[in-house]
Amino acid sequence: MTRTVITTENAPVLPAPLSQGVRKGPVLQISGQLPFDPATGEVAGATVAAQTAQALRNVLAVLQAAGAGWEDVVMLRVYLTDPAHLAEMNQAYAAAVGEPFPARTTVYMPLPPGLLVEVDALAMLED
Repeated sequence: MTRTVITTENAPVLPAPLSQGVRKGPVLQISGQLPFDPATGEVAGATVAAQTAQALRNVLAVLQAAGAGWEDVVMLRVYLTDPAHLAEMNQAYAAAVGEPFPARTTVYMPLPPGLLVEVDALAMLED
């Protein structure tokens, strides 16, 4: 099976040694997407809701670049800096992803200053 790197200008390109997404066979892994607006390079908002919405827009942009959408996602991982942000993140997440929801794990960890959330995704595509 060939490994294919997925890239798009509709999601931020980070100065790090990673691909926005990688597909091998039916498996598509989206790298952790931070809440940067790809048009400006700036963090999209100061609230966890605004940052979650942008991070999920970035995930969706990479999905779409691979010919996929939310319906193909089987797992999302959300990384939050503060457990107190869970309820607000859940609201923004539910609005962006919609039902039926994929499986999800939420982890609390430090992120660079000003960043409140990061999201990665695993999708299964048709061959």
